Amino acid sequence: MVTRKQKAEGKKIEAEGEQSPKKAKLESDDKSENENGKDSEKSAEEIKAEFEKFCRATSEHLSIKQMREILEANGQDPSDADDAVVPRWCQDILFHGPLDSCPVCGSCLEVSEMTYSCKGIYSEWSTCTFTTTDPPRRDKPVKLPDSIKDSVVADLLRQHQDVKARPKRKPSSSDKPFKGMMISLSGRLSRTHQHWRSKIEKHGGKVSNSVIGATCLVVTPSERDRGGSSKLVEAMERGIPVVREAWLSDSIEKKGPQPLDGYDVISDLTAAGRGIPLNKLDPSEEALETITAELKVYGKRGVHKDTKLQDEGGQILEKDGLLYNCAFSSSDKGRGVNEFCIMQMIAVPENRLYMYYRKGEIGNDVSIEERLDEVENLDNTIKEFAKMFKDLTGNEFEPWEKEKKIQKKSTKLFPIDIDDGIEVRHGALGLRQLGVAAAHCKLDSKVANFMKVLCSQEIYRYALMEMGLDFPELPLGMVTDIHLKRCEDILVEFVDRLMTSKETGQKREALWSDFSQRIFTLMPSIRPYVLRDYNDFADHAAAAFETVRDINAASRLIGDMSGSTLDDPLFDRYKKLGCVINPVEKDTDDYKMVANYLEKTYEPVKVGEISYGVTMENVFSVEVSACPSLDKIKKLPNKMLLWCGTRSSNLLRHLQKGFLPAVCFLPVPGYMFGKAIVCSDAAAEAARYGFTAVDRPEGFLVLAVASLGQEITQLTSPPEDAKSFEEKKIGVMGLGRKKTDESEHFTWKEDIKVPCGKIIPSEHKDSPLEYNEYAVYDPQLVSIRFLVAVKFEEKDVEYDTAD
Repeated sequence: MVTRKQKAEGKKIEAEGEQSPKKAKLESDDKSENENGKDSEKSAEEIKAEFEKFCRATSEHLSIKQMREILEANGQDPSDADDAVVPRWCQDILFHGPLDSCPVCGSCLEVSEMTYSCKGIYSEWSTCTFTTTDPPRRDKPVKLPDSIKDSVVADLLRQHQDVKARPKRKPSSSDKPFKGMMISLSGRLSRTHQHWRSKIEKHGGKVSNSVIGATCLVVTPSERDRGGSSKLVEAMERGIPVVREAWLSDSIEKKGPQPLDGYDVISDLTAAGRGIPLNKLDPSEEALETITAELKVYGKRGVHKDTKLQDEGGQILEKDGLLYNCAFSSSDKGRGVNEFCIMQMIAVPENRLYMYYRKGEIGNDVSIEERLDEVENLDNTIKEFAKMFKDLTGNEFEPWEKEKKIQKKSTKLFPIDIDDGIEVRHGALGLRQLGVAAAHCKLDSKVANFMKVLCSQEIYRYALMEMGLDFPELPLGMVTDIHLKRCEDILVEFVDRLMTSKETGQKREALWSDFSQRIFTLMPSIRPYVLRDYNDFADHAAAAFETVRDINAASRLIGDMSGSTLDDPLFDRYKKLGCVINPVEKDTDDYKMVANYLEKTYEPVKVGEISYGVTMENVFSVEVSACPSLDKIKKLPNKMLLWCGTRSSNLLRHLQKGFLPAVCFLPVPGYMFGKAIVCSDAAAEAARYGFTAVDRPEGFLVLAVASLGQEITQLTSPPEDAKSFEEKKIGVMGLGRKKTDESEHFTWKEDIKVPCGKIIPSEHKDSPLEYNEYAVYDPQLVSIRFLVAVKFEEKDVEYDTAD
């Protein structure tokens, strides 16, 4: 019934559309506008047909050279355009009018089949990413060069010089993301083929039973596991994109065709016999690949593994205090670039010297250009190294290597400043070493097992993998403090710009795009994307930076345990921590207090449809030398024992150097108090940060004593700016929608308040916070007291026996 109604309405509209131009023509044969100043009532189909007729005439009688002259005469820049693009571009401006400048960066717009885009320079870090289907046009006649005036189509072109008679290009409807596409379906999808056929046709596309001529083939990833259907094989042979079903739903939801390569599902048995590049894999499969991948460069002195020269005693050349090992990256969405480069000079015994060069798309080995050349003249090779550095970055090598002086140049790569050390993914304990190291450790067995977890590669590999920063060619876990400071400065600068900028629409989107390209250049990812809002920023920029910073601290503390000659490497790293860790026995008052506090203030963590409860495995008391002692903090006012959540990969840094404030202010939970150390009276809030994934249910919660100072400011909504709190360093309490029952609160160690109580609704139902949070701005007012080892377990799960 719905379909018939829609068809009837469609016919009615179509009929009205056919009559309208006739009516307008009777009223005014020579006018292209009606009394209201609107376009003539020509339908989109009529304008399209007229345009195609116009294109045929101009293509037949105008040369590519003449078309370029027309573009140049009208302020367009066709210098970089292919001959295949020039006719479409020229015909567009002749028919619809000259394109105006990009409203975001002021550069020239370019024409594609369905959209107009800008490839101008937005900043030294990024190309403009402005796109539209309804571009701005100049309110001036098209200028015709002298060489065109005697052309066969000169009269036709003059007819379109009248600005008022200019037909406007009808932008494609935002609810037709598949317009002009032929889509083929294969295999057992989550919804029936008939369901998707109706959806595709409703949104402007067509469904084909054959892959020949199709825009793409939609399959389920399980097609790969089965070896692929005949359709899949044919699509691969013809080079037709094969995508996941999510491409359909995401394109409909986002009202635009999503990039096909982001949903690629190609069989391992490609026609060329090559494996799938990392950046084309399904994200879950990409994770399986990178989590076990060998780190190719572990630090400034790390010879690239693919050279095999480390097996011959090869070392990075060091001369006059300079190490000849550089890594670079560039993420530029506007140019479609996400690439890296490695340059090394490697000295091998017996006076042999090699130059190694490796450059390509991040996550795509097929695209990589690689050279390993044995060289004879050292001085000439050093000059060549410096020249290549300048070609890649636009900067001189020695000022960079000696003083870290560098300026980002447009379209050039930027150095990843690798530090002289060993990244934890290479230097920490591997699986084979874990048990042996713990078995022969002098520490208490529980503490030894705790140190074993923190000194293993696993937690750091998982942390970088979950953030998409685990590209094995670049050791982000071993970069210099200068590089980390540059990342931090860009984060803070961007937040300040967002808070003060009054830009809206495409200009604000360009601001986000530029920042995303900056941060993914400094912290390269296999799958960079444009961050869109504050939550994106908090999760994938601010928290990612803090984790990379803390992993760098772990790399420096752990060093190289891969070939350690120490009898007791875990005890050695324990001593370097500079803190005292002791297990708390189950029959002690402290253990019972912590257990009670956890039980009362925990609510299940929900992941999808599954809820996870928690069990307490162990409790450790902690004395961190970087934190104030218990005796010292007991002298301070308004002390509370509060929960803090953290990734396991960040713990070593906390135990060695204490907590650091958040990197910036953002109007979202976790960052809404600015540069503060944030704790909670609910273990449920801390568990969100300690819980990593369903297949790794172990984690750690921290209990710390925090002094909130003489004066405590209570907030029920995010502050517009947290600078006054940061400057005055006063304690802040954010009131959540839930609170702990105050009647059950008690004190510990005489006057340290423990807000332990059953979680109940509060009177602040509109708060952005679920639980109460407490912000402290001075690290010397927070002292870590307990580490609580927990395990998350599924609750109330009913399994479907058929599954």
